[in-house]
Amino acid sequence: MNEADQRIGVAIDPTHGKAVDNEQLQAWDAQHSWHPFTPMRQYLTSDPLMIVQGQGVKLQATDGRWYYDGCSSIWLNIHGHRHPYLDTALQRQLAKVAHVTMLGQANVPATLLAKRLVDVVPPGLTRCHFSDCGATAVEIAVKTAIQYWHNLGQPKKQQIVGFENNYHGDTLGAMAVARSDFFHSPFLTLLPPNHQLPYPICPDQADPTAGETCDPALGQDLETLLQQQGEQIAAVIVEPVQGAGGILPAPPGFLQLLRQICSRHNVLMIVDEVATGFGHTGDWFACTREAVTPDILCLGKGLSGGYLPIAATLTTESIYEAFLGEIAEQKTLYHGHSFAGNPLAAAVSLASLDLMPRLIQSLPPKIELLHRRLAALSDQPHVWQVRQRGLMAGVTVCRDRGTGERFHFSQRAGYVVAQHARELGLILRPIGDVVILMPPPCISLEDLDQLLDQFLEAFDRAAETWATKSQDTETQDTDT
Repeated sequence: MNEADQRIGVAIDPTHGKAVDNEQLQAWDAQHSWHPFTPMRQYLTSDPLMIVQGQGVKLQATDGRWYYDGCSSIWLNIHGHRHPYLDTALQRQLAKVAHVTMLGQANVPATLLAKRLVDVVPPGLTRCHFSDCGATAVEIAVKTAIQYWHNLGQPKKQQIVGFENNYHGDTLGAMAVARSDFFHSPFLTLLPPNHQLPYPICPDQADPTAGETCDPALGQDLETLLQQQGEQIAAVIVEPVQGAGGILPAPPGFLQLLRQICSRHNVLMIVDEVATGFGHTGDWFACTREAVTPDILCLGKGLSGGYLPIAATLTTESIYEAFLGEIAEQKTLYHGHSFAGNPLAAAVSLASLDLMPRLIQSLPPKIELLHRRLAALSDQPHVWQVRQRGLMAGVTVCRDRGTGERFHFSQRAGYVVAQHARELGLILRPIGDVVILMPPPCISLEDLDQLLDQFLEAFDRAAETWATKSQDTETQDTDT
């Protein structure tokens, strides 16, 4: 880190080598950027962070302060920022080639990565189709499932069964299997009417070490649907933990139950582990913990350790073989992405996989610490529910815990907590009234303890904010 980088409020333009002050950066951001999943009117009136650099589990902004990365840069940073092993892998590959297409040809890092992924995913998944993000991984899974049955002479099997409140991405195919009236209302007429079933939720602050058993009754809706309409259904897709839905974990054993039902009714099982893969739930994958092999597995986010965009859709050999044939048979899956199998992303992903075994071994005490410290929120008057699976935690805030009254969405209750967390040195990314905490799995016990101090203090400060506003409202009502 050179002297210029250390100056508060100053960044270096990487192209021209010129210093750009924070005020200018903020102005350009306001004038030219359109941020994803961001209410821009409110953003422009706030004081947004402008990140300059990262180190380990912390990020530095142009205000000069260092912040804990409490959301793993949206759930994808695994080994921390600027990890020397990952940096070196990226630099070595850059000295060879940055990108070549995988359309009709191969490259060394992507080939090695495909083999390595097959070695670590649940047994039976043998084929790897690369893309560049979780949504594209799901698009490939959906199209593969439907064309698989078409190639086998069962073209009526075109529907994909999903679960309510699951999230699989924002491309049309991904939206089609996870329709949301709130997020997708302008596009609903473009989406096919796939079935969505209720998603079973684990109890409040369930023990993360609980056994892998599941009540068979939780699969009855799916069982009935497949009995009645199985000849029209190509696949079932599920998140082991609802990520964007608010960190809502399914009961342990639910994946096993779905596997049994899908196999019984000759329907493919797709598991979306874009958010849950690579240590976030306490193991390589949620499927690993339940000893389940889906027919199709979607990976993304943490695949590269959070360094570069890359995703993978893995399938069984029997699915792959259904796409083999003569050209005239038109069995080929005509789907692909320009940056699929990018050598830089593949190289850093290989390095990330090298670090995973030791990381997985380090997780149990971190998960236990998180579970124990989150228990303090049970005394919070504005906390409705706490949920945890591995190092993924979601806290739903409410106006009144006693009555269960929720804040209106427009009040951005989670954002209030996140703002107080930022004041304390912690970056969070809430969704509505759910405050999500998902630190990088590499975090040390000491850092995790300090991070949780800030996290819990943010809730205390938010409670004071809401109490003050409530008193102000009561005073206004009395005056009126």
